[in-house]
Amino acid sequence: MDSAHAALDPVAAHVTPSPEVVPLAAASPLQTRFAAVTGAGSGIGRAAAQALMQAGWQVALLGRREAMLRETAALAPERALVLPADVADEAQVNAAFDAIERRWGRLDFLFNNAGRGAPASDIDELSLETWRAVVDVNLTGSFLCARAAFGLMKRQSPRGGRIVNNGSISAHAPRPGSIAYTSTKHAITGLTKTLALDGRRHDIAAGQIDIGNAETDLTERFKQGVPQAHGGTMVEPVMDVGHAASAVLYMAGLPLSANVPFLTVMATKMPYIGRG
Repeated sequence: MDSAHAALDPVAAHVTPSPEVVPLAAASPLQTRFAAVTGAGSGIGRAAAQALMQAGWQVALLGRREAMLRETAALAPERALVLPADVADEAQVNAAFDAIERRWGRLDFLFNNAGRGAPASDIDELSLETWRAVVDVNLTGSFLCARAAFGLMKRQSPRGGRIVNNGSISAHAPRPGSIAYTSTKHAITGLTKTLALDGRRHDIAAGQIDIGNAETDLTERFKQGVPQAHGGTMVEPVMDVGHAASAVLYMAGLPLSANVPFLTVMATKMPYIGRG
């Protein structure tokens, strides 16, 4: 799994947002920006959420594990809204976005980050249960969160917003034995393109960030050696997760008159260009 996704988490309480006024990008008349990050309890999701909070955003933290979300929120609790939600559960997703609308009245940015992988295997060794679990989180979860955010962005005034999906290098080139993960990440590209097209008339921008080998707990195995396309095993370089967070922050901060449809950020020497 290339993008070292944060494991999902659900949440339950929230913290009062700060009254501090934060200037917006020039194109927006609003004074405070509001974001939601899924899989915000660890890894890329935590780093991105904290970067947004440090930049002055109010951030809703979604995930399955409340304790980990609260650790993320501890960096700037006055800017955090902790919301327990399993992104694969329609009712929980809808409840979380309803809470965002009640609390803030709008949403300017969604980072659709939550995801999971599966143990490497040939397709004939992968159970239907595992396949469905990966699809439920990576694809259906991204759909449910994008659907809820899209609807809110259409209704709010001023209307519009931005959705960024976490694609992964595997949206372009698979690792050995990754049939479920890679299939969902290719599907995320289709989701991103359709959101970008359908969002135009509603002032909703959509983009995708494809992250390679950001250093988190999930990439520790890269330092020990991971299977390669040629059949061998190789240690792979990693990069600081802060670089991925900075890229998300850049995409989030653009005025709605500009968009980055696809952005790749990766450890320079990881085997992606020329993989296989």
